[in-house]
Formats: sequence, structure tokens, C-alpha cells
Amino acid sequence: MIITKKALPRRTVLRGLGASLALPLLDGMVPAFAAIRNSAAQPVRRFGVVYVPNGMAMRHWTPATDGRDFELTRLLSGLGEFKDQISVLTGLNAVSSNAGVHASAATRFLTGVTPARTESNLRAAVSVDQLLAREFSQHTQLGSLEVALDSRDVSGSCDVGFSCTYTNTISWRNDTTPLLGENNPRTVFEQLFGDSGSTDTDARLARMQKDQSILDSVSEKITAIERGLGPNDRLRVNEYLDAVRDIERRIQKAEKQSGRELPEVDQPPGIPPTYAEHAAIMFDLLLLAYQTDLTRVTTCMMAREISGRTYPEIGVPDSHHPTSHHRNDPVLYEKVAKINEFHLSLFADFLRKARTTPDGDGTLLDNMIMLYGAGMSDSNRHDNRGLPLVLVGGGSGQLSPVGHRTYEQGTPVTNLHLTLLDKMGVPVEKFSDSTGKLELLSV
Repeated sequence: MIITKKALPRRTVLRGLGASLALPLLDGMVPAFAAIRNSAAQPVRRFGVVYVPNGMAMRHWTPATDGRDFELTRLLSGLGEFKDQISVLTGLNAVSSNAGVHASAATRFLTGVTPARTESNLRAAVSVDQLLAREFSQHTQLGSLEVALDSRDVSGSCDVGFSCTYTNTISWRNDTTPLLGENNPRTVFEQLFGDSGSTDTDARLARMQKDQSILDSVSEKITAIERGLGPNDRLRVNEYLDAVRDIERRIQKAEKQSGRELPEVDQPPGIPPTYAEHAAIMFDLLLLAYQTDLTRVTTCMMAREISGRTYPEIGVPDSHHPTSHHRNDPVLYEKVAKINEFHLSLFADFLRKARTTPDGDGTLLDNMIMLYGAGMSDSNRHDNRGLPLVLVGGGSGQLSPVGHRTYEQGTPVTNLHLTLLDKMGVPVEKFSDSTGKLELLSV
């Protein structure tokens, strides 16, 4: 870190075209006297959850041995380059449910409770991400950011007697308020950086048709700020602005493709034609949200529970949910494993970028805790026991990876939530049915 006498405010914002463009953490945002007293900027902890639906091919997930030197399984091999920063947690159980198994899988993942059987008066509990959002919202523009890869309009493909909302979200502000993930990159982009100043559809379309970059609208202010920055800061600003412009370009391209190449599909503007492109741009938006400290809490659903999405690009043209009921058929099981591998490879791409994104004296990955997993283990049995879970990141020095750890039978997954709240600096005495914090997650 280069110590300078001039300090920029941490939340320096460039404004133009109805947009607010926050800058990433720069050396120049650390006051000189503070930098002398403490050679690094105070690290900011981020928390994120990536959820995969319909269970996992558990035979290809669970390692055979415990410890840091465990052998990577077929599915976890996608995280091989991050082995020194992961904790694979085996044996943690979710609360059981006798009905609404998919609704329960998603709802209980971060809340520790099963949903009320209803199609109108929803009831669950506050989720762990939202407890963190309540605390961190005093420092950020957005308390949290929820994104998804599937559309919310899925009426008719839900557990009998349960609202489709339950299968469409893992995040709950309180026991009656679910937070649905946004799947349109354009809308997420505007959440982060602003739009025409109106939520009116015509106004937003007019803004898009101008085809003017947010960066173009604030270019003079960017130039003025860069004059006072050191070489490292100028490099970071340019890399960040290149990332913003690249996302703008990809969204604009997707909007043109969705209108020109897929006229028979009722696809909202801004959603790319392939799943991989869609996931990549959503993960890049999450990365920018962290990098600019617009939020410190995110959730991402790779697909909704009971998702019937097909994956022809990886040789699985079959509907995901029916395929997940594999009945131990080797052919179907292999297809489930391929889907699981695909999801994890896209998450690994995100981690790779986080690891190369500077943040203070480290990287974003150093200051993140990412939880990746599913709300059920074996999808054929709708099993709530031994959920497939992996933690990645350093949590600003709060997390010491354990490699692979198997916990005692009956250990509730809410013990993990209790531990994560503590590591994120928001300790509570109890979370749902928790019985205590997990061992071997301490530094």
C-alpha cells in the first residue's frame, strides 16, 4: 500500500446520467496517519450464499477422509485451485419436513425453519443473510442483493399447497417477508448504478435506447479524480471501469439478442441466450457490488427448487427436476452429476475473479465468506441429512479453512449459521434450533 497525504472518502461516488458509480477501495482512501499506524486499511468482511436446487450427486461430492489433506472428489475437483481456502462440511442436518419438501429445502437453508403450508399468508423466519444485512446496511447503499438465474413466474410448478414463493427464494427479511432474487442483469445493474430516475417501463426503455454508457456520462469526473491518484490506484480504477464497461456491453448485446435471435421466447431484455453467459454476468455484478462496497451481503440461486431447466450445452437436454429423481439409475445419476459439475464450475469462475481483485492489502476472496450448497442432499430421497456444504474465503482473517470435516450425527446446520454470524461480527446466542457453534472454524 502506498501512503499518501491526501485521502479520498471511502464512499467516493461519481454521478451522471441518473447513475451513481461508486469506486473500489483505493490506497488514497486510507488517511496517511491511519496508514502509518496500521499498514493496511481496515478490512471489510463480505458474505455471500450460492444455492443449487434439487439436491446433489452425493457419491461424487463427499470426501472419503477428514482433514486438510483430503482427496478432492469429482464434484469438488472444480474447486481444486482453492483447496487451501475451503472447508467442506459433512453431516450437518436441516430440520425435517413431511410435506413441501422442495419448499422446505429452500426456505430452511438460511432460516432453519420449515415454511407454513399456505399459498397466501407466507410464514418462515428471518434468514442469516438478513441478520447480517441489518447490521451492515448502515455502511452500504444496499443492505443486501438477491439474484437468481430462473424467472419468478413459475406458477404451477411448486409443492402442492405451498406458495411458489417458497421455492423461489432462500432469503427472508422477517418471518412474513421473502426477498425474491432478480434474474434480469439490466435490472440488477440499475439497482447498483442507477437508471433514468424512474421505475416506469417506458422511461427505462428510453434510457436503454439512448445506448449511452454510464462511464461516458461521468468521464470528466473520472479524469479529474485520476489526476490525484497514485499509479496503483489509477491501475485499480481503470481495471474496475473496464469491468463496468464490459458488463454494460454484455447487457446491451443480450438485449439485442433476446429481441432478434429468440423472438419465439418470452425472455425479458437483458438476459443472455445461454445459461453460462447469464450466470457469468450475474456473478460479475455480484463482484462489482462487493468491490464498490455497495453491499456486503448477497445471495444467488443457480436455479429454483423444482427447476425444470435443461442443460443441452453440457449434454443434458433433460429437465433437471425429473432427472434428479434418479432412482439410482446410472444414466440419470450421471446427468445429475454433470449438472452439479456445471454449476460448480461457474461458481469457481467467480472465485477466480475474486481472488485476482485487489481489496485493501489483499484480495476480495481474502475478505469474503462464501457458502455454497443445497437444501437437500440426495434428491431422489429428498434427504435433509448431511447437506452438501462448502465454505470458501478468508473472512478478513476470521476463517481458518479445515479442509474436510465430518460432524457428529444429528448436528444441526444452524450451528454453522451461528458460527458464521459470529465470524462476521454479528454474534447471537442462538439461531433457530442451534445447539452451539461449530468447532474448527476458528482461527
